[in-house]
Amino acid sequence: MKKILSTGLATLALAATAAMAQDVPKSPEVAETGKLTIANTLEYAPFEFIDEAGAQVGVNIELAAAVAKEMGVELEVTRMPFPSMIPGLAADRFRIAWETFSPTEERLAQVDFVMFLKSGLVVSTTPDKKDAFTGDHPLCGKRIGVIGGTVSDFLVDKMVEDCAAQGLEALDKKVFLEGKDVIQAALSDRIDGKMDDATASGYFEVTSGGQMVVLPGLYDEAPLGVAVKKGDADTAAMLEAGLNVLIANGSYKTIMEKYGLGSAMIDKAFIVDSLDDVN
Repeated sequence: MKKILSTGLATLALAATAAMAQDVPKSPEVAETGKLTIANTLEYAPFEFIDEAGAQVGVNIELAAAVAKEMGVELEVTRMPFPSMIPGLAADRFRIAWETFSPTEERLAQVDFVMFLKSGLVVSTTPDKKDAFTGDHPLCGKRIGVIGGTVSDFLVDKMVEDCAAQGLEALDKKVFLEGKDVIQAALSDRIDGKMDDATASGYFEVTSGGQMVVLPGLYDEAPLGVAVKKGDADTAAMLEAGLNVLIANGSYKTIMEKYGLGSAMIDKAFIVDSLDDVN
């Protein structure tokens, strides 16, 4: 009886695994090779890097591995410089460049994208100041640090004008040369917060042990995604379905939050083959 029960349970487990894998349609290449092969730089934390143990880790690598697992195939990573990726896709040298590409008209002439996160700017502060950022205009009346010449620098200029137009307390912009200078200013109470890229800010929150915390709200939002060759509908559909399975089962959230990218999460992966899809 125990043997029959054990066999029955094993059969059910195999059937459940097969059913889960069927939720993600394999592209012809993946079906033939049994591998999900991606191009990746392996040198941009927190998205992809080699850890101290020599393992390939990071958001992109771990999401790709999770999609491969859902399909019951092996992940294979081909290391490649970022500038070579879109030309390589266009020339049919590989099928997937799993990086965080932003969509541009020039890129969309050669590739399509499967968007799986969003970029933008966030404000970070020290834990003791977090509750002071409230209301519809949380930065008004605050000293906000930026790196000179960045998108944050120009966006805060607009916010300074907006605070004045609303008759609210003035936003005091402080300009620094480097990111480390802004962080040090915040930690030494020379500014109330810093505005910077969401990725860098979230990763610093994790790696610093919470010396700075990211406030709710994403500014200058834009989608980012994986690139596939223009018109490769099978590969795009596979990645879209795979990522949406991860979003549905919670794996996506676990991986993103592991690297401090909770503010960059989206509710659903989607395919972009034209700028009309993101405007």
